[in-house]
Amino acid sequence: MVKILCVLTGASYWTLKDGHRHPTGYWAEEFVAPYSVFTEAGHEVTVATPHGVVPVVDTMSLRPRMAGGEENALREEAVIEEADELRHPFSLKDVRLDDYDAVYYPGGHGPMEDLAVDPDSGSLLREALASGRPLGIGCHAPAALLATRDANGGTPFANYRVTGFCNEEEAGVGFAEKAKWLLEDELKKLPTEYSRGPAWEPYTVVDRNLFTGQNPASSGPLAKELVEALP
Repeated sequence: MVKILCVLTGASYWTLKDGHRHPTGYWAEEFVAPYSVFTEAGHEVTVATPHGVVPVVDTMSLRPRMAGGEENALREEAVIEEADELRHPFSLKDVRLDDYDAVYYPGGHGPMEDLAVDPDSGSLLREALASGRPLGIGCHAPAALLATRDANGGTPFANYRVTGFCNEEEAGVGFAEKAKWLLEDELKKLPTEYSRGPAWEPYTVVDRNLFTGQNPASSGPLAKELVEALP
């Protein structure tokens, strides 16, 4: 049985440039779609967060208009309710990569608050990349790559081909002018070879063992690609 580590944000808010704490967390579809792909394939999922904080779902992501209709919103809510792993997360500092066959980071605005600066996550990402294990990172979660930089600004992810939530999409949800920084801009500065597809449509990029997805619609396809890469 394959074991997959799912690293979620522990943040319940995102601090905007005016100091406002916007309520957030992880985006429902970005956990539910990969979790369903993994468990339906018979794989075991373990959840980890900074300091072992129980992750919270962004309530906006469960609104029918954001979830693709009321039926889909109810289905996502049911999966979250039944996923006991969410209620018993490991602390990132206690995670041993050797216990897992792959690592997956779902998004939501939460990672912009905590995973972007979390040293334990940064260490895990560096180790996962070097290990050759499949490493999936979706939507806003590539913000976590910023925490992999060393004192000189270097990162093993430099010049990897990646994608992530684009500036056009951030503008579409009303945060492009409010955010302290935008993910697309920071990924380009890292530097990575950032690319994107049409806004809101599935778009994934694979470079060696790194799998990235642009937006919520990309999370299911990204998880399937990661599963296909498992030994």
